[in-house]
Amino acid sequence: MAIVRPFKGIVPKKELAEQVACLPYDVMNRKEAKEMAEGNANSYLHIVRSEIDLPDSVGDYDQLVYETARKNLDQFISDGILSQDNEPIYYIYRQLMNGRVQTGIVACTSIDDYINDIIKKHEFTRPAKEIDRINNFDYCDANTEPVFLTYRKNDEINKIVNDWIKFHMPIYNFTSDDAITHIFWKLDDTKLVARIGEIFDGIDYLYIADGHHRSASSVKVGLKRREEYPDYNGSEEFNYFMAVIFPDEDLFIMDYNRVVKDLNGYTKESFLDAVSQKFDCVKVDQEEPFKPMSRATFGMYLDGAWYKLSAKEGTYNAQDPVDRLDVSILQKNLLQPILGIENPRTDNRIDFVGGIRGLGALEKRVDGEFAVAFSMYPTTMDDLIDIANAGEVMPPKSTWFEPKLRSGLFVHKLSD
Repeated sequence: MAIVRPFKGIVPKKELAEQVACLPYDVMNRKEAKEMAEGNANSYLHIVRSEIDLPDSVGDYDQLVYETARKNLDQFISDGILSQDNEPIYYIYRQLMNGRVQTGIVACTSIDDYINDIIKKHEFTRPAKEIDRINNFDYCDANTEPVFLTYRKNDEINKIVNDWIKFHMPIYNFTSDDAITHIFWKLDDTKLVARIGEIFDGIDYLYIADGHHRSASSVKVGLKRREEYPDYNGSEEFNYFMAVIFPDEDLFIMDYNRVVKDLNGYTKESFLDAVSQKFDCVKVDQEEPFKPMSRATFGMYLDGAWYKLSAKEGTYNAQDPVDRLDVSILQKNLLQPILGIENPRTDNRIDFVGGIRGLGALEKRVDGEFAVAFSMYPTTMDDLIDIANAGEVMPPKSTWFEPKLRSGLFVHKLSD
């Protein structure tokens, strides 16, 4: 059963929340982060991407980067930009995007639940990326960013959250530059706080939607602290990590599309012939990009034209939760055998374009330096949960969640 508990959040001053809030650390590079924070001394990027405050000669993973993150966090607190609440409470975080709403509870979850597979995963992690967040969290003595979790919806939790929202004013309510509205409440009723924990105690599993590296890093920092404090009793804050927990029905996975730099030695004609061995390949007579509307169907943009690809019978196992994913079908039947992309996680001939950028971005890439693009049908929440329950992992770049959580609206201190 899932352990979910309240915490004393470190949160921004009300009038500064919009200035503080930033996109997650891993959706931009160093140059982009620096541009985003330019002219905004209150941007939380100074903590989660603190290399922006250092000369370019300092490497992204230099010890000085993490020392600067801690210095900046301490400065934000001493300047009153951030302050810690007095009592452990829950928070409610609502996002509105294009008329769609997702509402989650901000809470702490257990590192033991992660270790014991109560918090389920669906992706592998990379050690270098883990080490980066381990250092950020450890030096800052805080989970500086939340993990994005989900669970099968629970009617009682939905009612508690919706009733609270109905009868209480939000602490923050602002719309960010990308037209996403962020609304934030403090849920501090003692009885309701206790009841939420009891309900989650009856929920079998939580699932990582986004933030596998943050989760793994948080757990490893917690285990490191246990070694440093062998007399720990389990109640210490380092035994828990911060998450925003959404009901599955609220979440929306967008397509995660692919572009490849060359045709692996094929001519256009021979490439189309090779593709046609495993896919029905039909040129699309339309001006708009082709957007797949069903499983096992793909758009392909090649030499200024769009094609509809439909996977032929027998090219995948519809009963296998991983094999039937569209990302798996494309990888096993086209990207690997024809284009030679053995490992999409490490091959620099392939790149990935989140659906939020639109299919026009695929055309632009192919009309520039790339040779071919593929538009994908999105992975579903049921796919994610089925794969996690089966103890399997998805291929790289299978899910693109929107909207992204904003960082800086809540911080979890690891020491009491």
